[in-house]
Amino acid sequence: MLGAATSSSISTAAAGLRLPLPILAKAARWRMQMPLSTPPPLSPLSASASSSAGEPDRKPWLLVGLGNPGKLYQGTRHNVGFELIDFIADAEGISMSTMRSRALFGKGRICDVPVMLAKPQTFMNASGESVGPLMSYFNIPLNQVLLMYDDLDLPFAKLRLLPKGGHGGHNGMRSVINHLKGSHDFPRLRIGIGRPPGKMDPASFVLRPFNKKEREELDFSFQRGLEAIRILMLDGFNKSATFVNSSQAQVLNS
Repeated sequence: MLGAATSSSISTAAAGLRLPLPILAKAARWRMQMPLSTPPPLSPLSASASSSAGEPDRKPWLLVGLGNPGKLYQGTRHNVGFELIDFIADAEGISMSTMRSRALFGKGRICDVPVMLAKPQTFMNASGESVGPLMSYFNIPLNQVLLMYDDLDLPFAKLRLLPKGGHGGHNGMRSVINHLKGSHDFPRLRIGIGRPPGKMDPASFVLRPFNKKEREELDFSFQRGLEAIRILMLDGFNKSATFVNSSQAQVLNS
């Protein structure tokens, strides 16, 4: 319609006013360059919808390290779950400065997946009193929570990632399972601390600190634990378990 109106007006002007040819030519060129229609711009809502379409639905993970609060227990074998959480938080820039459901708590992202890190402050034997309410408050399903804790039955510094299982005599895990109404169908990362020497009471052994050589081995395991978490976020549980349970064994024994 714009083109027709312009053509008519030019013709009328040319007939009545006898405009000079250069002016008529200029007007004709202007008419030919005008677009027939201009599409409306995308609204912000449409643009955001189109950019987010096809992105995977990344559900949040709750990563929990078990241990005992207080300086008396820092650096002991029973607190390797706490230490691994601290290692992950430092590497990923996640602050653990708030309290939530009786746990030191932090929120962030690992490989662009939302995560929550927690260290229950209830003492080991009552860990479920913190883990249960955290899962309930944030509506975290069983398959999106990962428990990390010490294990006497694994060789020192070895990791084992499993999709489910019992408490294995670990009082912290026993408490968590009890507060989840007996359910044990949630992933766990076991951190080997080895068996006590001789006839030493296991309860005393788990409260012993690490020597220098053990600390170096444990730091290596924490790095592999961090890599396993990143694989878990990017590629899922099975690939992470393969990384932890097979390739790690070859590295540690080489």
